[in-house]
Amino acid sequence: MLHIDNLHAFYGKSHVLHGVSFGVKPGEIVALLGRNGSGRSTTAKAIMGLVDCQGQIDWKGQAIVGKKAFEIAHLGLGYVPENRDIFPKLTVHQNLLLGQKGSGKGSRWSFDDMYQMFPRLLERQHTEAGVLSGGEQQMLTLCRTLMGDPDLIIIDEPTEGLAPKIVELVGQYLKKLKDRGISVLLIEQKLTIAMKISDRALVMGHGSIVFEGTPDELNANTYIRKEWLEV
Repeated sequence: MLHIDNLHAFYGKSHVLHGVSFGVKPGEIVALLGRNGSGRSTTAKAIMGLVDCQGQIDWKGQAIVGKKAFEIAHLGLGYVPENRDIFPKLTVHQNLLLGQKGSGKGSRWSFDDMYQMFPRLLERQHTEAGVLSGGEQQMLTLCRTLMGDPDLIIIDEPTEGLAPKIVELVGQYLKKLKDRGISVLLIEQKLTIAMKISDRALVMGHGSIVFEGTPDELNANTYIRKEWLEV
């Protein structure tokens, strides 16, 4: 579904990604792990056309390097950034409405789905998003992205700053995305949620992939965990 080969990315003259290569299969949850500054978020931004990059990124066989972010989104990729990026002066319901592509007809997701998934959003549907808690904003950003009916969702640090109960809830619903045929690229620094729900784990260090394997293989690799991860 998503194939990346020899990807390099740049912020001005700063060379951040160095030959990153990996793929995501249909219905798969892949965790992209690493310490702060390892290149995980830059990889997500490169996929979504938000940074200058060179190399190959194919989405369902179509090359997307050089396309604009909105063009990539309309091809079926969803992105949940780590800063959440809600519209603070709009209500919860209005934020969800903005996530729809077209009329929303034929989508796998509806407003009812979102409110059933996170009942707290139903309670707050007429509340301005800017006054929501951090956990509620994370729920809203995830749901707004799902309203666009993506085939793959890239979610950056979804558990950052959340209470343990909300972390577990987010993990449960990321797994449920597979039931609707959605792939997930989960960018995380913490191992707890990633090791529970992922089919494969990738570890980044200094802008490159330094490990690829199953969560069990990563758990058994003490060198990688010690050298490249926060444990």
